[in-house]
Amino acid sequence: MGFFFFQLDVRYLHHHAAIDASIGLNPSPLLEVAAAIGSKDIAIGGEVGFDTSSSSVTKCNAGISFNNPDFSAAVILTDKGQTVKASYAHLVNPLTGTEVAAEMTHRLSDFGNSFSIGSVHRVDPLTLVKTRFSDNGKVAILSQREWRPKSVATLSAEYDTKSINVAPKLGLSIALKP
Repeated sequence: MGFFFFQLDVRYLHHHAAIDASIGLNPSPLLEVAAAIGSKDIAIGGEVGFDTSSSSVTKCNAGISFNNPDFSAAVILTDKGQTVKASYAHLVNPLTGTEVAAEMTHRLSDFGNSFSIGSVHRVDPLTLVKTRFSDNGKVAILSQREWRPKSVATLSAEYDTKSINVAPKLGLSIALKP
């Protein structure tokens, strides 16, 4: 006999608000609720997950973001309140689509911090190049080419400068859409 999973989803969408709730239709269901409100300039939202079999919270995240045509900034509380992430992205050149971004993560449980910076540059209307540098010594690059409408080929690489004996990670992806 196969395993069947049934779930009830309820969604409410409005121009400035959205609510999504789901519950498994089994003897010990998982309950998840997410909500967001905002406008084109500011948004705030959160999500909560609850496991009814163990009476425990499985996830609890919240965030706020500020958006402008030139920049966006966000602060997000994740990992059931154990991690704070702050990010900032700035549009440097609208003609080439060049953006720079930074993300800072602080873990409240062990006071650990991490930091990443990155960039996006549109080489031409069909080609995109992304870079990322992290404080843990990892360097990454991604190149994406739309070779026909909605079909994309992506080549990526990541190198860990602190582990010179480990080979770099390479990736190739092709996404086809009719």
